[in-house]
Amino acid sequence: MSASPDLKLAGSPSANQAAAKLKLVNKDPAASKPKLGLRAWMERVLEECDRAAAGFEADPVHDLRVALRRCRSLADGLMALDSDPSWKEMKKAGRKLFRALGELRDMQVMQEWIEKLAPSDKGSDKDAGHSAGDPVAQKLLHHVHAREAECKQLAWKDLDQFDRKHWAQWSRTLPRRASRVRPGSIVYLHLALEKWTAAYDLHKRAMRTRSQVALHELRIGIKRFRYTIENFLPQQHAKWGDDLKELQDLLGEVHDLDVLWTTALAVQAFPDMESRKRWRENVNHERNRRIKRYRELMIGKQSLWRVWRAELPSGPQLRAAAISRLRVWSGFLDPDFSHSQRVAQLALQLHEGLVRAGLLGHSSSSEMRPEARQEIRDVLQAAAFMHDVGKAKGQGGHHKKSYRLIRKLARPLGWSARELELAAVVARYHRGAMPRPQAKAMQGLDLPDRHLALQLAGVLRLANALDPHDGAVPKLEAELRDRVLRVQATGYSPIARSAEGVAAARHLLETVLRLPVMVKPWRPPTLRRQAPVRRLPTATD
Repeated sequence: MSASPDLKLAGSPSANQAAAKLKLVNKDPAASKPKLGLRAWMERVLEECDRAAAGFEADPVHDLRVALRRCRSLADGLMALDSDPSWKEMKKAGRKLFRALGELRDMQVMQEWIEKLAPSDKGSDKDAGHSAGDPVAQKLLHHVHAREAECKQLAWKDLDQFDRKHWAQWSRTLPRRASRVRPGSIVYLHLALEKWTAAYDLHKRAMRTRSQVALHELRIGIKRFRYTIENFLPQQHAKWGDDLKELQDLLGEVHDLDVLWTTALAVQAFPDMESRKRWRENVNHERNRRIKRYRELMIGKQSLWRVWRAELPSGPQLRAAAISRLRVWSGFLDPDFSHSQRVAQLALQLHEGLVRAGLLGHSSSSEMRPEARQEIRDVLQAAAFMHDVGKAKGQGGHHKKSYRLIRKLARPLGWSARELELAAVVARYHRGAMPRPQAKAMQGLDLPDRHLALQLAGVLRLANALDPHDGAVPKLEAELRDRVLRVQATGYSPIARSAEGVAAARHLLETVLRLPVMVKPWRPPTLRRQAPVRRLPTATD
C-alpha cells in the first residue's frame, strides 16, 4: 500500500534532502543497500561524530541524530529481552548528545522552512529567495542564526564529553548479545506488536485531540515501530518500509511547522496582524496537506494499521510468541539454561500424565475448558523456563530472587497479570521450604489459584529433581494405577545419590494430590512387563 509518486509532497525540506541523497545513491550502487542492525548503527555513530565535529553542518547533525536515535530505540526494544545493564548505560550515554543536537537541528530545519514559507515579492531578486523582502522572515532568520551559533557551542561541548571509548566497546559486545535472537523470529514479531500497539494508541489520541504534543508523540511511536521492523523483521520491512518512511516524514514535517510557528510567536516576529494572518495561512496550508495525507493512509477499513496488524501475532500464535519471549528473557539470565529447558520438558510430560488422570486444575480435568487447560500448561512451561533466572543475582536463595525478577517483568502481550503472578509463585517454590498458606507470595494469589499454584509447584519441584544433568533428551511418563501415581523417568536410579533429592522433591506433589508418588527408572515400552492374560475355560476343560 505504498504511496504513488504523484502523491508525495514535494518542496518540503525532507523531500529536498531525500532528492539529494537519491543522487548519491545513484552514483554509488553499494549505497542503495544500507547496512542495518545494531552493530552498523553503533559504528555509524562514531563515524558521524567525526563528520559533525567539522562544523556541525545540517546533514552531519541530522545523520548523527538518526544514528543515535536508532541505537537508543533498538536498545529500548532489546532491553525487554535482555536484562544486561549495558543496554541502559548505552542509552544513557547517547541521550545527552542526542538532546544537545536537538535544538540545533530544529534551527537548521527552521531556516529551510522560513525560505520556503516567506511570501514571494515580485520585485525582489529571485536569487535572494522569498525571505529577502519579508520582515517576518528576516527577523526569524536573525533569531535562527544567532541561536544556531549558540547551539553549536553547546553541542561541541557535549560531543567532546561523549565517551567514544565505551561506545566502541559496546558496539562489539551488545550486537553479539542481540544476535542470540534470530531476525524474523516470533520473538521479534511479538516485540513489533508491542510497538504497534503503543503507536496505535498514540494514533487514536492524536486523531481525537489534534494537539501538537499528541502528533509529536505519534511520530515518535511510529519511528519506534519502524526501527523495530527495519532491523529485526526483514520480510515485513521489504513490504512496509516505504510506507513507514513516508509516515515518519509527514509527521516530522508537521512537527517542524509547529516548532516554527511557536518560535515566531516567542520572538514576536509579526509587526502587524496582516503579516501574522498571512504566515498562519501558509503554515496551516502546509500542515493540513500533510495531516490529510496521513489520514488517507491511516484511517478507514483499508488503513495501514489494519494491514500491519494482520501480519502480527494473534490468538494462539500470540500466546506462543509470549512464551518464546519469556524463554529468550530467561536464556539471557540463566547460567545453565539447557537444564531449565530439560526441566520444562519433564514438567510438561508430568503435567500430561496428571491431566489424563484427572488430577490437575481447579476441578475435574474432564470438566475444564480447553483454553483453561492450555493456560495452565503455559504457566507451568513459563515457570520452568524462568525458575533459575535468580542465579544471575547469585546462587544463595536463587528461587526467591527468581520470584522477584519475574514479578518485575512487564506483562507480555497475550498474557494476563494473573498468569504472570502465578508463574512467579510456581517458580518461587520449585525448591526450598514447603509453601505455607500465610506466605506473602501465596497471599498475593486469588483463593482458587493458590491450590493450582501448589499443584504446579509440586510438578516443577519433582521435574527439577529428575533432570539427570547428562544433556540427554529427557523422557517421563506418569499414570495413576491403584491410587498410586507411578512415574518413570530416564536417568533415574534408586541407588544413585540424586534419588534422595527426588524422594524429598516428590513430597509436595504427594501432599497436594493426597496420593503416594512412586518414581521408577525408565523402561522402554517393549521391555515393560505386561499383565498375564487370563484364559477363559472351555467346554473341554
